[in-house]
Amino acid sequence: MNPRHCLLCSLVLSLTFALGVRAAEVFEIGEGNFTDLPGGKEADGIVGDFVLRNDQVAAVISGALPLRRPNMSAFYGEGNETPGCLYDLTRRERANDQITIFTPSGQRGPVSYVRLDESLAEGQVGIEVVVTAAKGGGLSRRHQYILADGWEGLLIVSTFVNDGKDEVEVTLGDAWTQMREKGEYVGIQWANAIDPADRCGYARAWVAEGGAEIPKEETVKLAAGATLRVARFLAVADSPAAALGLVAARRDAAAVGSVALKLSDPKGQAAASAQVDFRGDKDVRIPAYADAEGLVALSWPAGSHACVVREQGRAEAANLIAVSAGKETAATIKLGPLSQVQFAITGSDGGDTPCKVQFRPQGETPAPNLGPTDRAHGCVDQWHSGTGTFTVPLPAGDYELVITRGPEHDAISLSIQLAAGEEEKVSGQFVRSVSSPGWIAADFHNHSTPSGDNTCGTPDRLINLAAEALEFAPTTEHNRLYDWTPTIAKLGLAPFLATVPGMELTGSGAHFNSFPFTPDPRKQDGGAPVWQKDPRLNAIVLRDYQSAERDRWVHLNHPDMAENFVDRDGDGRADGGYRSFATLIDGLETQNYQGSQILAGAPFSLGAGRGGLGKSVNYHREFIWLQLLNQGLRVWGIGVADAHHVYNNGAGSWRTYLPSSSDDPAKIDWREMSRNAKAGRMMLSSGPYLEVSTGSGAIAGGFDRVSGELKLKVRVQCANWLDIDRVQVLVNGRQDPRYNYTRAANADMFGDGVVKFDHELLLDLSEDAHIIVVAMGENSTIERGFGTSDQAKIHPCAYHNPIFVDVNGGGFSPNYDTLGYELPVKNLSVDAVEALLGR
Repeated sequence: MNPRHCLLCSLVLSLTFALGVRAAEVFEIGEGNFTDLPGGKEADGIVGDFVLRNDQVAAVISGALPLRRPNMSAFYGEGNETPGCLYDLTRRERANDQITIFTPSGQRGPVSYVRLDESLAEGQVGIEVVVTAAKGGGLSRRHQYILADGWEGLLIVSTFVNDGKDEVEVTLGDAWTQMREKGEYVGIQWANAIDPADRCGYARAWVAEGGAEIPKEETVKLAAGATLRVARFLAVADSPAAALGLVAARRDAAAVGSVALKLSDPKGQAAASAQVDFRGDKDVRIPAYADAEGLVALSWPAGSHACVVREQGRAEAANLIAVSAGKETAATIKLGPLSQVQFAITGSDGGDTPCKVQFRPQGETPAPNLGPTDRAHGCVDQWHSGTGTFTVPLPAGDYELVITRGPEHDAISLSIQLAAGEEEKVSGQFVRSVSSPGWIAADFHNHSTPSGDNTCGTPDRLINLAAEALEFAPTTEHNRLYDWTPTIAKLGLAPFLATVPGMELTGSGAHFNSFPFTPDPRKQDGGAPVWQKDPRLNAIVLRDYQSAERDRWVHLNHPDMAENFVDRDGDGRADGGYRSFATLIDGLETQNYQGSQILAGAPFSLGAGRGGLGKSVNYHREFIWLQLLNQGLRVWGIGVADAHHVYNNGAGSWRTYLPSSSDDPAKIDWREMSRNAKAGRMMLSSGPYLEVSTGSGAIAGGFDRVSGELKLKVRVQCANWLDIDRVQVLVNGRQDPRYNYTRAANADMFGDGVVKFDHELLLDLSEDAHIIVVAMGENSTIERGFGTSDQAKIHPCAYHNPIFVDVNGGGFSPNYDTLGYELPVKNLSVDAVEALLGR
């Protein structure tokens, strides 16, 4: 672009803005205009990307930058970078991007260039993305993203030229990701935001504009020397139905009419949370959302259309709407009365508190569906709240309410009979029955939507953590340096939850969580390092990344124990794994969102095969950890949720307790947490609170020296929705029958109140030993606190990191016992495991 052209554009833009009109514009993002990037749940722009915007919408096209991708899972794996693709598209006034990526005709991989498009008609601005024939194996590709004033979406034109000598196959089908609810109607594809409360939808269709053809197939054969051009219009609106209407009008304005529906309650008040589901093909429902005035206004194809009007807590209303081309159809629809539950829950101190509510239907009342699994405010039959004062719209019926605040508080249980149109008021105060002074609950592994492999909103994850009474949770998004601190503050959760910026480094092998780091949102992945195959290299890079930090924490996630420590190349022969790897990490996840196998008695078991067919081999990480401790491994165990949803795979079912000089989450010091974790001062729990110390005061991760007898103080507390019935002391990983205590055989040792077990045990040790106490509820689960969620199947369990005991005075020495089984190698067959277990 020549200087005179630039000056003219600047003058036109200045005049346009002076007159109060926002003309379409395009610009590259740099350091000085970084804040001009559009926002939203899935916003992913960085320096070097391009912004297209007008008075209606804003879009981000990714620049030709190294390893460019919106997040880890847009398209997983190496070689799947996506420069030149649409990363963000939102209504200008809302900053509400909900799309992870749109790839025209499956565009992926390196491009020749991304730049401003100077070939467009007057009034249009755009970006062109080119892959030359030399770089594209003889096929050149050009994608143009075009915008003009007033447009409520982008025109995306793709041109393919076969400069080769042979016929080639061209893929025309587009792709967009993280769109769970989507469909097609009248030849228009539509998609909904993951959370309907975000009120955003997209739609696209092929259009015959600019000489473009309407393709009949997803792939075509292109002869040598031939050219093919296709175009699609991609619209964004406040609902999928509204977006579909925009595309329908763009494609053929004469075939659509306008619809204006006023939704109100029996008193005439706006039903602002209602939606209209238009019936599409095969009874698919295409949602449209009411605005704050209860109005649904959109364009829609002419004809008679069945629709259902619904709002949580009200009866559905079926309607038939006749739309005439070029005319407006207006109607007022009265909904039934609203039934809801108003909560006023306080903490044990009488102040505000986060909490979780389960709505358990009773009798003939059907199970409620309050929303998708990814969100806090209504996920299936639960509601997670960052405050104790909230209201939940709920279908009329009989319910048991179970209100919890993590495993240190008693559950509040009560029954309600909710009539149609009634509001039930519920109040309660938590009792913190479990006493844990000087220790806080932490989870070093959780995710929200910046990770890419999940769509849980970041606020939803943080509310979930707070509602489950996790007090310290480092920010650990996949392959992205990120910081939850601003969102915690915005939600008012700082008194309940502390964090520190970090990441999970992820690839097709060992994963790592590490903190602290300093995110730079202007850079790819927030400035994160790139994963490497050899786990030792990743650990080394993380240790000193950005700057040397003596308190940096690095742990191994959901480890493949056989590969990492026994059989590196997977050839079925023990080779020691990645040698010296254990010296480079601080801990590993012995527990990662599953039932404990620490008392399994073998390093593996057989389970159902994929799809329920045949059998499969399951490796027991905790048992292998015990085997390796006996070989001299000094890597501490931690328990995490690795949460990606709120319901089912949510936070709270496993946690790690750490000593803290302050019980106030707002005063938690991440350095103190890291130092205590590095020292092994950790107890892992799916609910019970376990305290273990030796007679001289040694705790988890500590050392003691005795002449043969070891005093061991063991105390277990449980809130009213948890129980344990076994305490087993592991001596060098073995379940010594002398130190196995069960409620059935030792009833007098177990209590029925908060304190389930409180005794000083005397162990007779004949050799150096590492000691681990396991408290287990073998005949119960954590179902009372987790309801219908998959987490409910987990047994109450708690155990701590080993206490090392020197018996002979020569310092601690491992005994190299493999607990009756060889260290397991990779890829064991079902037959081999059956033979080993049945010997």
